Amino acid sequence: MKNFIFDIDGTLLDTEAMYMKSLQAVLHDRGIDREYAELAKTFGIPSRDALIRLKLADVDGILAEWGPRTKEYRDTVAVYAGVKQALADLRAAGAGLAIMTSKQRYEYDRDVVSAGLDGYFSQAVVAEDIAHGKPAPDGILLAMKRLGAQPENTVYVGDTVYDADASAAAHVTFGFAAWNGRTPTDFKPDVSFITPSAMLELL
Repeated sequence: MKNFIFDIDGTLLDTEAMYMKSLQAVLHDRGIDREYAELAKTFGIPSRDALIRLKLADVDGILAEWGPRTKEYRDTVAVYAGVKQALADLRAAGAGLAIMTSKQRYEYDRDVVSAGLDGYFSQAVVAEDIAHGKPAPDGILLAMKRLGAQPENTVYVGDTVYDADASAAAHVTFGFAAWNGRTPTDFKPDVSFITPSAMLELL
């Protein structure tokens, strides 16, 4: 493998609690109480799609409140251990590195840039750059185009079934970020990375 394209949430950054607790709070204020586990099942897909899957009314209204509310839970966000070193090692070895995320640009700046992760990547594809989000392959294909990458030497590293499906649709290897401590139940990755440094074994 010569090129590594990364999801963000649940892969580079542990952001689940920030998103899910803030959504739970927004819904509670509207008189809607949903279990954390139910909300967490939508983690990793675009926010609008998540609300639709949860069959919530007034999607636009909830979205408008949800984004600003995440600020209250920013202290729960952390870069997974070993990620920065692994990215530095991959880059030093000559790998092409890109991000492809469902996040909007302001979320990318808020989460990735503020964490000092953006400097490891030569390309970043965000929600505004593509017509169709995951599980469509659009984002991965655009990241590959920007990297000058081919499917046979590219891996997409993520953590959800949506990442797995997008990888399959783009005909690239899907690598599961197993360092997040989760176990896949609704998909089978092509390769699992127990630690971030394990990615170097694919070079």
